[in-house]
Amino acid sequence: MSDSPTLFERIIAREIPSTVVYEDDRYIAIKDIAPKAPLHLLVIPKEVSTRVDEITDPQEMGELWLTAIKVARQHAEDYRLVVNCGKGGGQMVFHTHIHILAGWEGGPDQDI
Repeated sequence: MSDSPTLFERIIAREIPSTVVYEDDRYIAIKDIAPKAPLHLLVIPKEVSTRVDEITDPQEMGELWLTAIKVARQHAEDYRLVVNCGKGGGQMVFHTHIHILAGWEGGPDQDI
């Protein structure tokens, strides 16, 4: 792992501009700059872990998911939560985050 700050760490530090839709002392949620849905938000823990499967504390994992659900419900009635884990799982930024995808008329183009 690199000693350089991740893209998300730089966003959290306000070194890189982003559209923040939610923030508290532990999490930030931003609009994705390359959306894969009409609504595409990212919920990012401010404390760094590279992959979601590195989180071993059930309370920490629960708080991450509950925050994602809270943000999703603020922006959509129906939504999809997605986590990519590792390069082979489609993860592009190696800092834990949850995607909120929503806004398709009639539902998403494909099921998982």
